[in-house]
Amino acid sequence: MPRPCKRRRICALPGCRRFGVLDGSLKKQPPVIMTLDEFETIRLIDLEGLSQQQSAEQMDVARATVQAIYAEARKKLAICLMQGRELRIEGGEYLLCDGSNQNCRCCHCCKKQ
Repeated sequence: MPRPCKRRRICALPGCRRFGVLDGSLKKQPPVIMTLDEFETIRLIDLEGLSQQQSAEQMDVARATVQAIYAEARKKLAICLMQGRELRIEGGEYLLCDGSNQNCRCCHCCKKQ
C-alpha cells in the first residue's frame, strides 16, 4: 500500500485561477489543471528565484518532491502555450500558510516579525 501524500505548504492562493485564449479562435479542448502546489513551485522558483532546496524547505517537503512537482508544472505550462489550451489552477494536497513557520518567506510570516 502506498504512503499517503504529504500536504505541501503554500503561502497564498493565486489571485487569478483561470487563464486562456481570449478570442476563442482555437478548437475547444479540455483545460489543463494545475494544482496549487504546482503553482507554488512556479512562484517560488521562477518568480522568487529560490533554489529547489529552498523551495522544498518552505513547502515542507523533500527536494526531490519539489523537483517532480516543478517538472510537472512546467510541462503543463508548455502544453497551454503550445496548444493554446485553457489553464485552471485548482486542487492538490496543500496546507495554506498560517504565518507561524519560522522558515517561511511569505508576506504573511514577514508581517508577524
